[in-house]
Amino acid sequence: MDTLYSNLFNPLYISHFLLLLFLASSYLHTSSHFCFSLVDGVPSTSSVRSCIKEERSALLSFKQDLKDPSGRLSSWVDHDCCQWEGISCNNRTGHVVKLSLRNPYHLIWYDEEWDELAYNQSCLGGKINSSLLSLKYLNYLDLSYNDFDGIHIPKFFGELKSLRYLNISSASFSGEIPPSLGNLSKLNYLDLDHSFRTHSKNLNWISHLSSLKYLNLNRVNLSSVGVTNLLHHVNMLPSLLELHLSRCLVESARVPLSLQKINFTSLSVLDLSYNFFNTSSFPNWLFNLTSLRKLDLSLNFFSCPFPGELASLKSLEYLDLSYLGLKGRISRVIGHLSKLKFLSLRWNYFSGEKIEEFFWSLSNYPNNTIALESLDLSDCGLEGQLPASLGMLKSLKHLDLSGLLLWGSIPESIGNLSSLQTLELSGSYRNGSIPKSLGKLSELVTLDLSWNYCEGFLTEAHFTNLTRLKHLQIFKDEIAKPMCPIFNVAYDWVPPFKLHNLYISDCKVGPGFSIMLQSQTELVGVGLSNTFISDSIPKEWLSKISSQVKYLDLSYNNFSGRLPSQLKFPKLQSINLGHNQLEGPLPLWPTNVISLDLQSNLFAGPIPSNLDQLMPKLIYLDVSENLLNGTIPLSICNMKDMEVISLRNNQLFGEFPQRWSFWSGIIIIDVSHNNLSGHIPSSMDIPSSLETFKVNNNNFSGEIPFSLQNCTSLIVLNLGGNKFTGNLPLWIGSNVSTLEVLQLRSNLLSGHIPPHFCNLPHLHVLDLAHNNFSGTISKCLKNMTCLVEVNYTCRSFFSHGDYYGKTTITSKGKELEYGDGQLAEWGNMIDLSSNSFEGEIPEQVGSLVELSTLNLSRNRLTGEIPSSIGKLRWLETLDLSQNQLSGHIPQNFSSLTSLSHLNLSYNNLIGNIPSGNQLQTLNDPSFYEGNPLLCGAPLSIVCPGDDTRSRQTFTSGDHSKDDSEMFWFYISMALGFIIGFWAV
Repeated sequence: MDTLYSNLFNPLYISHFLLLLFLASSYLHTSSHFCFSLVDGVPSTSSVRSCIKEERSALLSFKQDLKDPSGRLSSWVDHDCCQWEGISCNNRTGHVVKLSLRNPYHLIWYDEEWDELAYNQSCLGGKINSSLLSLKYLNYLDLSYNDFDGIHIPKFFGELKSLRYLNISSASFSGEIPPSLGNLSKLNYLDLDHSFRTHSKNLNWISHLSSLKYLNLNRVNLSSVGVTNLLHHVNMLPSLLELHLSRCLVESARVPLSLQKINFTSLSVLDLSYNFFNTSSFPNWLFNLTSLRKLDLSLNFFSCPFPGELASLKSLEYLDLSYLGLKGRISRVIGHLSKLKFLSLRWNYFSGEKIEEFFWSLSNYPNNTIALESLDLSDCGLEGQLPASLGMLKSLKHLDLSGLLLWGSIPESIGNLSSLQTLELSGSYRNGSIPKSLGKLSELVTLDLSWNYCEGFLTEAHFTNLTRLKHLQIFKDEIAKPMCPIFNVAYDWVPPFKLHNLYISDCKVGPGFSIMLQSQTELVGVGLSNTFISDSIPKEWLSKISSQVKYLDLSYNNFSGRLPSQLKFPKLQSINLGHNQLEGPLPLWPTNVISLDLQSNLFAGPIPSNLDQLMPKLIYLDVSENLLNGTIPLSICNMKDMEVISLRNNQLFGEFPQRWSFWSGIIIIDVSHNNLSGHIPSSMDIPSSLETFKVNNNNFSGEIPFSLQNCTSLIVLNLGGNKFTGNLPLWIGSNVSTLEVLQLRSNLLSGHIPPHFCNLPHLHVLDLAHNNFSGTISKCLKNMTCLVEVNYTCRSFFSHGDYYGKTTITSKGKELEYGDGQLAEWGNMIDLSSNSFEGEIPEQVGSLVELSTLNLSRNRLTGEIPSSIGKLRWLETLDLSQNQLSGHIPQNFSSLTSLSHLNLSYNNLIGNIPSGNQLQTLNDPSFYEGNPLLCGAPLSIVCPGDDTRSRQTFTSGDHSKDDSEMFWFYISMALGFIIGFWAV
C-alpha cells in the first residue's frame, strides 16, 4: 500500500498521467464527430473533414437545376459542403455519403389542419442533374415529398451503385419506373410511392435487388403487370421484411391461391390494401408467413368465409381485414391472436354472431393479457348487447362500434377503460341509457354518439373527469325523435374540458347550453344544426362562440332578422347559415372565407358586383333558394379557385357569364330555376374538371354547347326546361361516357338517338321526354351496365363535399323533388315520353332489370308489348300509354311485384287483362281505358265465355281456342264498335 501511494505521488507518474489525460480528452473531442445515427433505419455520419472538391462541384451543379422557393439550400455556398443542409460525409474519407432533401413540412400540421401553403413553398422542383453520378460513395438519397412537376424518374439513378437507401416517394415524378433501378444490388430500402403518376410494365428488375429489405410501390400503376406476375418477382427477394403494394390499380385481378415456393418467409409487414382483388377464397400462401407482424388486406373483394388458418399467424400485432366481404364466425380465430394491438373488421358480414361471443373470446386470452389498443368492428354485422367484459380491455385506446345492431344500455364497465382515447358508437341503435361511468374516461379525446336511439339526458355527470375531451359529436337518428339525448346542464356548470370541435345535430339543447358554449374558448369547429335554437337575431348566439372558430354551422334553426355587418371570427373559413329565416342583402364577411352556405333564407337584392374582391378565396358558394335578383356579375369569373357555385331557385335574369372557362377547377355549377336566357357560351376551354352542370328551368336557347365534350368527368347534366334546339350531341357516349344522370326533357331537340348513345355504362337516369326526337328505340340499351346489373363501378351519384342540390324527377305521374345525394330513392329510370319514336319496343328492354321507372308514353310505337318487360323485378312505374301498341298484355306482368303505377291506356291492346299478385292492387280502370278490345277487371267489359273453361283459357294465356270462333268474336266486337261510333 505504501508503494502504491508513493508511486501515485511520484512526479514521473504524475506527468505520464497528465499526458494520458490530455490525449484522452483530445480523442474524445475528435471522436465526438463519429456519432452514428439511424435515420429511417440507415446509418449516416456527421463529419468534420472538408468535402472533396469534385463532389462539391457536383452538388452545386445539382443545385443549379433545382427550384428552391423557400431557400432551403441557402447554406450551399461556403467551401465545406459537408456542413451544408441535407449533406452528410464520411468522417474518415470526406466523401459525400448522404443526400437528404425530404420536404420538412410533409408531416407538419397547424391547428389540426394541413398547412398547404408552407408545404408548397418548401417543395424543391426543377430537374435532377446527372452530376450526382460524381458522388460515387453516395449510399443514401431522399428526395421525397417535393414537386418535380411530372418529370420522369432519372434513369441514371440505376448507376449510383453504392445506394442502400432510395426514397423518391410523393415527389411528383411520372412515367415508367426505369428498369435500371435493378442495378442497385446493394439497395436495402426502396420507396417509390406515387399518386398514380408512375407505372411499370415489367417488374423483372425487382428480382435483381437481392439485398432489398423494404419495398414500397404504393399507388404505382401496375395494372399491366398483374398480381400473379407481381408476386412472382417479389418472391425472388429472400431478405424482404416489408412489402407495401397498396392502391396499385390491379382491380378485379384474382390473387393466386397458392405459390409453389415461398422465399420471403421473413416478411414482417405486408400491405395489399385498396386493390379491389376479386377472389372467393383466401390465399393459402399467406398462412406460411409466420413472421408477419402487420397484415393489411383492406378494401378488396374476397367474399369468402373468415379463414380459421389465420390463427397460425400468432405474431400478428396489426390486422386490417376491413371491406373484404368476409362472412362466418370470427370469435374462435381472434381468440388465438393474443399479440394483436390493432384489429379492424369494418364492413364485413358476420351476421348472426353475437358480440358477446367476440368479447368472451378476448377475455379468455392466456393469463388475461389483452394487448388490444385499437378495435374497429363498425358495420361488420355483429349484434347483441355489449357485455360487462368490455371493461377488461384495459389497454384499449380506440374503440369503434358504429353501425352495429346493439340493444340495451352501454355497460357501466366502460368506465374501466382508463386508456380509452376514442369512443365511436355512431348508428348502433341502442335503446338504453348512457351510463354516468362514461365520465371516468379521463383520457378520452373523441366521443361520437351520433345517429343513435337512446334514452335520457347527457348531464354534468357524464363529463366529470373528461379533462382531455376535444371532439364531441351527437346526432339524432331519424327514427328516434322522442328519445334523443338532450344536452341538459345547469346554468352555472363549468366544463372540465376545452373542446376543439363540437357537433350537435337534430337534438334539442337545454337552456344552460349557451352558457356552457361560452366557456369553450378553444373551439375551432362548431356545428349546431337543427338544435331548435330560436332567436330573432343570431347576434347574441354568435357572440357566445369562440373567436378562434374556423368552421361554423348554425343551419336548420329558427334564426330570423338581419345578420351583423361584421363578425368577430378573424380565422373563419367556412360558414353555414342555411335553412333559417334570415333576410336583408347578401352578407359578405372576412376575406379568408372559402365556403359560404346561405341557402334557403330570405336574402334579397343583387349579388355584389365586386364579389371577387370581397371574398377572393371563395371556393364554395351556395345561395340557392333565396330572393336574389339582377344578373350574375361578370366579376364572379375572376374567382379562379371556385369549385362549387349554386344559384339555384332565385330570380336572376340575363345571360350566363361569358368567361366561365376561367373557373379552372370548377366541379359543380347549378343555376337552375331562374330566368336566365340567351345562349350558353361555348368555349374550347371549358374546364375538364366539371362533374355537375345544371341549367334546367330557364330560358336558354341555341344548341347544346359542343365544348362540353371536354368535360370527360361529367356525372350530372341537366338542361331540361329550356329552348335548346338541334340534335343530340355526338360526344355523349363517345368523348363523355361517365354520365350517371342525363336530363334533356322539355326542350326543342330533334333527330334520332345515335347508337353510341348507349355507351353510358354508369347511367342511372335518362330523361329525354317532351322533345321532338324520332326514329326507333335502340336495341343497344343493354350496354348501359348499371341498368342491367349492380356492381362496384355503379357509384350512385353523390354530391361533392357538403353540397346536396335538388333535382325534379317525373315518376308515378307526379313531379317529385329529390336531393342529389338520394339517387337510391330515385331509383333507375328511362323516360322517352312525348316524342315521335316509332317502331316496336325492343325486346332488349327486358335486360334492364335494375329499372324502377320506364315511361315510353305519347309516342308512335307499334307492335306488341315485349314479354321481357315482365322480368323487370324492381319496376315501380310503367307507362306505355298513348301509342299504337297491339296484341295481348303479357301474362307475366303479374310477376312485376314492385309495380305501383301502371298506364297502358289509349293503345290497340286486346284480350283479357292479366290478374294476380301486384296487378290486383292496380284496379283503376283509367290504366286501361282507350283499348276497346280489352276486357276483364278492372274494366266493366266482361270477357266472352262465362264458363270456367273459358275463364281459365284467358287467365292462363292459352290461345289455342278454335281460331274461327275467336276470329268471329273480334270481328263482331269491331263491327259493334264501328256501328255504335257512327250511330253516335
